[in-house]
Amino acid sequence: MSAGIKAARGEIIILQDADLEYNPEDYKKLLEPIEDNLADVVYGARFMTNKKKTSYFLHFVANRILTLITNILFKSNLNDMETGYKIFRKDIFEQLQIKATGFNFEPEFTAKLLKQKIEIFEVPITFNPRNYSQGKKIKFIDAIEAIWTLIKVRLMKPK
Repeated sequence: MSAGIKAARGEIIILQDADLEYNPEDYKKLLEPIEDNLADVVYGARFMTNKKKTSYFLHFVANRILTLITNILFKSNLNDMETGYKIFRKDIFEQLQIKATGFNFEPEFTAKLLKQKIEIFEVPITFNPRNYSQGKKIKFIDAIEAIWTLIKVRLMKPK
């Protein structure tokens, strides 16, 4: 992922999970806060609508717990830390020095943003969850790694 972002020529990066759960028609509303100079980072929040869809109850609970841990550790107020829909200015990403290459990208990226006091703007998005028979890959161990990543970044000394 980092190689793709480094190769990008534009000033704004859109990250979208490739698992078909997110709707590209949401790009416009995700871009608006950046275009209006209200934000440098925008997350598409799956749970800000009345339609709180999830393919598995435990995934929903795990997401809420991970978001709560993030909010406690970094004194933030996010709705959806683990979203696979993020838009940000490329220069912001470059200063974070992300090392993650898998599912721990979300917690590392989010934690490093919050640690540097970079505000994350959230907008509601369309979300159509998949199940394991449709190719979903996330597992329980990924939640443990996410918690460890959040704690590690929180305890890191500033450079």
